[in-house]
Amino acid sequence: MSLVVYLAAAVFGLTCAVLFRRRSPSALRDPLTLSTCAAIVLGSLVFVCAAPVTLAAVNDLTGIPNFGAPLTYGMLSAYSCSLLILLINWRGGAPERIRRLALRAVAAYGALIAALVALFTLADAHVERLTDLDTYYANTPYMREMTVLYLLGHSAAMGAMCVVCVKWGREVTGLLRAGLGLILAGALLDVVGFQLAKYTAVVARWTGHDLDVLSTEVAPPMAALAALLFSAGFVLPRLLPAALAHWHSVEDYRSLRPLWSRVRFASTAPKPPSTWWQSPRDRLRWREVSIHDALLALAPYFDDRIREQALDAALRAGRDPHEARLAAEAAMVSDAAHRAAARRPPLSAPSAYRLYATEVPGTGGLVELARTLARSPHVAALSAGTVRAAVPGEGGS
Repeated sequence: MSLVVYLAAAVFGLTCAVLFRRRSPSALRDPLTLSTCAAIVLGSLVFVCAAPVTLAAVNDLTGIPNFGAPLTYGMLSAYSCSLLILLINWRGGAPERIRRLALRAVAAYGALIAALVALFTLADAHVERLTDLDTYYANTPYMREMTVLYLLGHSAAMGAMCVVCVKWGREVTGLLRAGLGLILAGALLDVVGFQLAKYTAVVARWTGHDLDVLSTEVAPPMAALAALLFSAGFVLPRLLPAALAHWHSVEDYRSLRPLWSRVRFASTAPKPPSTWWQSPRDRLRWREVSIHDALLALAPYFDDRIREQALDAALRAGRDPHEARLAAEAAMVSDAAHRAAARRPPLSAPSAYRLYATEVPGTGGLVELARTLARSPHVAALSAGTVRAAVPGEGGS
């Protein structure tokens, strides 16, 4: 069981590290970011403390049998409180209201943790139990109350989360709703897989039966899975948009390769000192700027006759007006690159035509032009003899 909970703790820690990665100092002071990471760290500590290996080490270190029990239960209560505070911050509202609700949660669970410690101090629990403490001491005065109290505190937090997620899920859409769905699934799994198993095993002991397997074998992995769903639900709306943006940047960067390979010799944009460490967005931005610079340098070679011939050919082939325009522009750019690379003189009367890629914001226009260059037979025929000039210091990226 120790391996399972240690793996869950490691996943929690990794999630927290990813969430904090490349955050600005101001973002690190954001209450939502702090409460998210606090909940994840506390969840990780709960699993670390609950591992039998950790429990044995804590008991040996303190010299108090079962000292790991109030430590773990107190940590679980703090984790429950952190989930409520995170949900309060995520919900948002007036800062005064958020602060008031958060302080109420801290006060309630702080009193709960103090009661757990007091009950453990009063109890007679001198036999060390690393995996079945809840059921072994189910009929022991004060230990019985301590077990019921920590379970009730955790149940209250999960119940509140279920109610808020169901209510709020009707008001939001998109990733936020998906995140709430994961949180709700985690809360329900915690209620059914962890809490119900624990309650059933303890009540069975009260009635003279033995269902300890529910507490020792079923509850721990269900709690780990539920906590992972919580974590995914809280971080999904915050990390997925950034991950998708990085993915789209990588795709656009690769899509621009045909256009970049055609015009790169004409670019005078300064090359960054290194590219391997740059984010996909930074690499895409540099390539976009460099292509625009190259197109500006090639503008004196743009020939309207080439463009018009390619436009007529594309329209006769049944292409729609937008695709025909892109094919014509691709032919004109390819022809201009061919003549510029061969060091021919610019046209005496260059075109004043503006490319579609320079009229629309963002990278979309350049991507469309690059894809047209890559698949247009007419452009390929025009560029078959393109001279690839070797420019000193030119690099590929």
